[in-house]
Amino acid sequence: MEKLSNPQKTIEVIQKYEFAFQKKFGQNFLIDGHVLNKIIAAADITKEDFVLEIGPGIGTMTQYLAEAAGRVMAVEIDRMLIPILQETLQEYDNVEILNEDILKVDIGALVEEKNGGKPIRVVANLPYYITTPIIMGLLEKHVPVESITVMVQKEVAQRMQAEPGTKDYGALSLAVQYYCEPYIVANVPPNCFMPRPKVGSAVIRLRTHQEPPVKTEHETLMFRLIRASFNQRRKTLANGLNNSPELSFSKEEIAAAIEKLGAPSTIRGEALTLEQFARLADILGK
Repeated sequence: MEKLSNPQKTIEVIQKYEFAFQKKFGQNFLIDGHVLNKIIAAADITKEDFVLEIGPGIGTMTQYLAEAAGRVMAVEIDRMLIPILQETLQEYDNVEILNEDILKVDIGALVEEKNGGKPIRVVANLPYYITTPIIMGLLEKHVPVESITVMVQKEVAQRMQAEPGTKDYGALSLAVQYYCEPYIVANVPPNCFMPRPKVGSAVIRLRTHQEPPVKTEHETLMFRLIRASFNQRRKTLANGLNNSPELSFSKEEIAAAIEKLGAPSTIRGEALTLEQFARLADILGK
């Protein structure tokens, strides 16, 4: 079968099935072979790999994944796309299609069942409205993942890779960098999709760390501190932590901890590195 990355082929399939794009599922199908090749190369897939694809659409990227990987599990929420996928992927006997909402799938159990608990690779053209919950779900639940290579909104990719003190730096930057090493592979303009999104996109690869880059005895507390300090971005770190319903430290305890950290009392959360948040968690955790 001719590759679906040819826009004419995509149009032909959509018309044949009278498929209507669902805004609620954030459907934008990739129609650019160069971008698809970049994604496959960045994901570093071999025939040894089990790949989880989230939101395969009509199977455009799935075709490329099936040729590169040992096995592919494609999870698609839209049941209207299932008959289309069964046709477009019929030549590939190493692809399994699962009609489920990825946010409700126990991915850890799936990895155990399908890949014997060995680390998998995740590759996806993600619906922008659920990018963060999907990525954080994979990371926080400690699903055995080698790497996550995904198409996301350009500004979200920039936030994942942002450094302290920059406008893009926030809770997402810290969370992603605690678990992974982020690298923006390519920026992708709207004309590479059908229908065209209103915003620019980017492919980002997240290689998971064997060990987190910082050590803390209080990981849960560290993430509460991070959330609290960015919830009210313009406030000082002390005020952000004082105002958080998730934290129960007194003003004095917070002030003493910031002093012990060696930071000025007027510092804002956006100036702290991941290492400093880890140390603050250990100070307050005691």
